[in-house]
Amino acid sequence: MTPSPPRQTLVRQGSSFLVVGLLQLLLDWMVFVGVTALGMPAAPGNIAGRVAGALLGFWLNGRVTFAHDGQARLGWRRLGRFLAVWVPLTLLSTLAVSGVSSALGLQLAWVAKPLVEGLLAIVAFFLWRHVVYR
Repeated sequence: MTPSPPRQTLVRQGSSFLVVGLLQLLLDWMVFVGVTALGMPAAPGNIAGRVAGALLGFWLNGRVTFAHDGQARLGWRRLGRFLAVWVPLTLLSTLAVSGVSSALGLQLAWVAKPLVEGLLAIVAFFLWRHVVYR
């Protein structure tokens, strides 16, 4: 099979990443809202949501978005690189979401979370593409 031109690959990966990211964000947000509505503070609630989203996202992105010639790009080495990128992004997300919760209230943190995650996703795409699933 001939390799795809870089631009075509980037567009395919970007499109797939967007779909996977939306599913991941939905799961992350639902867990965050659910556990915080039950009384969990915003910071651990955000981490719980991101863990749920990360489990789904790592698997789908490795299996679909960044697969190469139909072969999944998963495994322990990639999981280690994934965590090396995911932990700092989760720290930034948690600081932002818990900051909004403290300053403006939990309901506005529920609204802000998708915006925070959307901004981080722009950076994450290039980190996943060039560091994790290379």
